[in-house]
Parts: sequence; structure tokens; C-alpha cells
Amino acid sequence: MDEVERRVAGAEEFYAVHEAVPRFQITPGVCPDGLDALLDGRGYRRHSPVSVRGAATARVLGLERTLKIRVDERPTRAWFDTWQAVNGESRAEWEMLARVDLPSVYVSALVGDDTVAVGRAVADGGWAGVFSMATLPEARGKGAARNVLSALAGWADANNADRMYLQVECGNEAAARLYERAGFAEMCVYHYRSAGPR
Repeated sequence: MDEVERRVAGAEEFYAVHEAVPRFQITPGVCPDGLDALLDGRGYRRHSPVSVRGAATARVLGLERTLKIRVDERPTRAWFDTWQAVNGESRAEWEMLARVDLPSVYVSALVGDDTVAVGRAVADGGWAGVFSMATLPEARGKGAARNVLSALAGWADANNADRMYLQVECGNEAAARLYERAGFAEMCVYHYRSAGPR
């Protein structure tokens, strides 16, 4: 048994102890050579490809803003409720946000007093990571996400992050179009392998 096989066996034991389905993220240049092929040979199904994209903050700043924006240092209840309305209820997500200790921002796009889209950014080492982008179904296609992204870029610029990155699920064409217009270019694609039926 080689080192990669030993690592997989150890991970499978860990998942078994926790009564969970084994799942691996396969990222080019990070994962050991042969891991993807080994998992495929063991019947792990490939799923959920994700595109990692980067852009110059100055380019993203050029997006037009047409909605009222709210900017907070911590997630508000309205921000989180909107995120949850799109992604489903998750106490773990709220708890994870409380543990973020790097400079962060939580942006909300408003129509009247209603939060219709949200996003957050975290600055680290001259980069701003964009996370938790979510738009209510009734606000999609109306520029709400564009307004959030522009405000996040403004915050990134003010916090000396001259580059931004984000992740988008392959197949999310609406988000991909927005990110392409904002100047985000693909840096790599990763996917997952999970045990169980293909």
C-alpha cells in the first residue's frame, strides 16, 4: 500500500467513526498525484465542479451601483436571514461566521427596507475573498448581486486588497456571466469525489 492509499484508508476510517460518507476535494496542484484516479477506481463518484476565479479589485470597482447598500462589520440578522432563505437553514454557518477573525465585511443590497441580496468578503495578504453571495429569487436578474459585488470591491480597495477571488459552481451560468463582466478569470477548477452509488 503506497502513501496515497494509506491516507485514503485513514480518511475512510475517520468518516466511518463519525458515521459519515467519505468525501474528498480534488484540487489540481494540491492533492497528491494519483488521488483522483485511485478514488475513481474505488467507485467514488465525481461531482460538484467549482471554478476558482480572480480579478483586479480596480476592475470590479467599475461595476455600476443602482441600489441602496448596507455595509456591516458583522453579519446582521437581516443579512443572515437572506442568506438562509437562499441556502437553507444552517446554524453551523452562523457559528462559523462568529469565528472569522480576519478583517471582514457583510454587504446587503436593499429594495426599500428589504434585504434582497447579500455577500461577504474577508481580506488577507492583499487579497479579498468573496463568499456567501446570495440573491432572493424575486430579485434575480435585476442587478442586486452586481451591487453587492461592487460594494465588496469598494471595501476591498479601502482595505489594501488589490486582488479579489471567489468560487462559483460550474453550471451556475447567471453568476458566471456577472463575474466575467466584473473581470474575474478562472484560475483553476476543483471537484469532489464521494463514496457511494454513482
